[in-house]
Amino acid sequence: MYIAQGYKGDIGLWKYLFLPLGFIGLMAINYILTINSTVSVEDAMQQMIEQLGSNMVLIIALIPLVVGFFVVLGWTKLIHQQTITSLTTSRKKVDWKRIFFAFGVWGGITILITGLDIYFSPDDYVFNLDWPKFLSLAVIAVLLIPLQTSFEEYLFRGHMMQGLGIATKSRLIPLLVTSFLFGLMHIANPEVEKLGLGIMVYYIGTGLFLGILTLMDEGLELALGFHAANNLITALLVTADWTAFQTHSIYKDISEPAMGWDVLIPIFVVYPLLLLFFARKYKWTHWRERLFGKVLTREEFVAQNDTDSLVA
Repeated sequence: MYIAQGYKGDIGLWKYLFLPLGFIGLMAINYILTINSTVSVEDAMQQMIEQLGSNMVLIIALIPLVVGFFVVLGWTKLIHQQTITSLTTSRKKVDWKRIFFAFGVWGGITILITGLDIYFSPDDYVFNLDWPKFLSLAVIAVLLIPLQTSFEEYLFRGHMMQGLGIATKSRLIPLLVTSFLFGLMHIANPEVEKLGLGIMVYYIGTGLFLGILTLMDEGLELALGFHAANNLITALLVTADWTAFQTHSIYKDISEPAMGWDVLIPIFVVYPLLLLFFARKYKWTHWRERLFGKVLTREEFVAQNDTDSLVA
């Protein structure tokens, strides 16, 4: 039912293509400029941080995506003439408890895993806490990072998933396409330059996990909470000279990065366990239908809604 919520708007192919093609085009230009630059991404970021400070660089990095968040919502309201609620969920109203629950679960797991790694590998970290700088970072991060992550969720798991699903009448196609494009969006990140293209398995796998969350739960709420916790808690806890977010965090990772199994553990162990956890809590059923089934036609969606209204 979540994908079919797109029928509540004014559907048109160009209306679904404009934002994704525009965003992908900007990402392609950024990637071309990155690979053709004589300065590495890591060196370029270090130069910017030396000139402007890490908090200002963080703001500069986040602002375009924050603007994108409001663009997606504005496009939904003005061009699609669709409610933000129907872009967010198949429920009658947005379930904020789901958002905060997913945020708390993944935030807690992130803190636990990071704490254990610091305990067992103390030589890989230095205590980096500078209270005035950290508090400034916290304000910036709390205000901007949830908007940045929400933009990515509303664009990929919302706007694109509904558009592709309605166009193809398939759940699987939008799940795979949005997951691949979500991963591809990160290809110009300094982590990719440092660890190689193998890290794309992590980004695409994370997109797939978030897509499964959305389809199984028939809404974006869990994905919104998870994604916000992932980026926000990480930005506050740990930084490194080779990551996209270089911040005045509590700890700094000084180890030499390497592409190893630890990068893949979330994809093949942690995410499947989380899916089972959420499935148990929210009593998900009909996995095959929700992930591989067909999307209702407009006529079927309208008829089903009319039936539900009569029953209610």
